[in-house]
Amino acid sequence: MRTDKAKNPPVELPRFMGRHIPPLDRLLIRIIPPILIVAVIIWVLLNPDGASAVISDLRTFVTGKFTWLFILYSAFALVVCIWLASSKVGKVRLGGPKAKPRHSKFAWYSMLFACGQGIGLIFWSVAEPIMLRNENPVIPAGPEGASEGGIIWTYFHWGLTAWAMYCVVAVCLAYSHHNLGKTLTFREATVDILPKWSQRGAGVVVELLAIIATVLGLATSFGFATMQFSSGLTSFLGIEASPMMWMMVIAVFTGITAISAIVGINKGMARISSLNSILSIVLVGAVFIFGPTLYIVSTLSQTFGGFMANFVNMSLWTDAGITAQSLESWQDSWNGWWTVFIWCWVIAFSPFVAGFIARISRGRTIREFVIGVTVIPTLIVMTWIGVIGSAAIYYDDQSNRGISEAVATDTSAGLFAMLEHIPFVGAILLVVSTILVATYYVTSLDSGIYALSEFVSAPNKSGPVFRVVLVVSIATVATVLLTLGGTAVVDTVQTGTIIGAFPFSFVILLMIVNLIRRLLKRDRAIKQLEKDINNPDPSLLFVPDPNGTGAISKKITDDIGES
Repeated sequence: MRTDKAKNPPVELPRFMGRHIPPLDRLLIRIIPPILIVAVIIWVLLNPDGASAVISDLRTFVTGKFTWLFILYSAFALVVCIWLASSKVGKVRLGGPKAKPRHSKFAWYSMLFACGQGIGLIFWSVAEPIMLRNENPVIPAGPEGASEGGIIWTYFHWGLTAWAMYCVVAVCLAYSHHNLGKTLTFREATVDILPKWSQRGAGVVVELLAIIATVLGLATSFGFATMQFSSGLTSFLGIEASPMMWMMVIAVFTGITAISAIVGINKGMARISSLNSILSIVLVGAVFIFGPTLYIVSTLSQTFGGFMANFVNMSLWTDAGITAQSLESWQDSWNGWWTVFIWCWVIAFSPFVAGFIARISRGRTIREFVIGVTVIPTLIVMTWIGVIGSAAIYYDDQSNRGISEAVATDTSAGLFAMLEHIPFVGAILLVVSTILVATYYVTSLDSGIYALSEFVSAPNKSGPVFRVVLVVSIATVATVLLTLGGTAVVDTVQTGTIIGAFPFSFVILLMIVNLIRRLLKRDRAIKQLEKDINNPDPSLLFVPDPNGTGAISKKITDDIGES
């Protein structure tokens, strides 16, 4: 006699209602990215000067001709987020009306922050305010000159707009996956808006762009995190950074991420992210208490006001004057150095950041999701930058521009140069910040691995062995770049990744339009389908709709189930 458990095996939610990828398409998705990546790496290593020239020309073309596109795209993403949070669609719950969040709010916020910007803030919270303190556009210089403008622009580049760009992509994937039963891929979130004859080919192209952006973004980021971690070790151990140190750091990063991949994302990632949050609070709190507290409080008030007063102008500033004639080099454009550069990075990192955010957000309403992914991280980012950046400006003045000199020599050393000036606890904070570099990057790599494995394996689930292979593969690419090419080659490939964001931005725009279409067409039948897809009752049978637009569900009896 069968037991109830045998008759009614557990149902994995959401029920899969997406497309099964044809074998040929799956083969193309698996083999083309590694072939292209290996070919690019070989080209860069064999002819670094030629590769750098070509990629620089491409970057100049994108900057000169399409700065307006990235500016308007960022503004459009923010407007869509405001609509999602303020309209009636904000009540839609990801995973159906009965879905419950799997993570506490503290763990959820920790993972959001660690995945999206943790490593970037460690790098830029000192470097950008220092590099922009003498000259920046839009913001009028106050009594302290242009120094406050550097902090305000750093708020802008790492705050609300950047998180809105992540959020709008993440909510597209989350609704497609949790409510419609699609795989957590860009293909499934995008192609059904296209004519049916083009959907198969378009799906392959979309997935290839997402995979290539993810692999190159993670590999080059791995290289920079390794160099910054090495700079941290140098700051308190006095050991000179070298290729041997880089190899040891990469081995440690790879090992920690591999363990997290084996343990599972819900345990490994959540624990490391919580550690990140605690150490981040310690770092920022200690700088605030032991650093120039009065100066920090005053600068926070002044720069928060300046950010709100200049937000619209910063959001829409395209530096129109550069379009009056052909741009000879992207380096002649301020936006090419900063806003376009950072927005391209956000777009290039969207595949794995948004995919990870979507996966961990089941059970949240769209309104809660948007607020959690935009407003809360923005407040954290602005507080972090306000405290760390203000301290950097203060100690830069006290040391006769000593921190500016350190940043000019090695951009990754800016934070450590500032912390050396903190009385009493500076040495301890050097250790804390170095650990944060490691843990923040491990969480980014961890989330990227899970997203990448989803892109390649969906609708099948990837095993821990496959995820470990991905970790090792990305670490190998970073190792090759660092040992054979040095920082110049990493810079070249990083710029190539930015160029890759240009075609991918059109994919994202199409996906956003598809999400809006899906939500506006959400009628009673779709609402019932969302409930059925997330119904744990194993006796609920789904019959795919031959038109590919949904499914028909019906109850079956135990007798039929036993037969």
